[in-house]
Amino acid sequence: QVQLVESGGGLVQAGGSLRLSCVASRSWLNFASMGWYRQAPGNQRELVALIRRGSSTNYADSVKGRFTISRDNAKNTVFLQVNSLKPEDTAVYYCHADMLGRDYWGQGTQVTVSS
Repeated sequence: QVQLVESGGGLVQAGGSLRLSCVASRSWLNFASMGWYRQAPGNQRELVALIRRGSSTNYADSVKGRFTISRDNAKNTVFLQVNSLKPEDTAVYYCHADMLGRDYWGQGTQVTVSS
């Protein structure tokens, strides 16, 4: 079993920044990838950013240049630095991990951006 625990969400004004964290209960080496998804009310869950075991990354077009995903291998933690936040970034952000083709999800952390 895998547990993912997110933290770092909150209420921020447009243009502000947050740093989201996701701590995994297993070594990062177990995961083909770890990443962040988000879901706004009435919308489908969408990929925001992911980092693969080999450290390559992918970003949604809407966040390129504003969000950065990184990993602290010693702490089995993935971070999402979110800068220049916009009201449309408001959503619940979920940590995700892929282990042997199976998806694992955190409980989510709310990010609210006020205009």
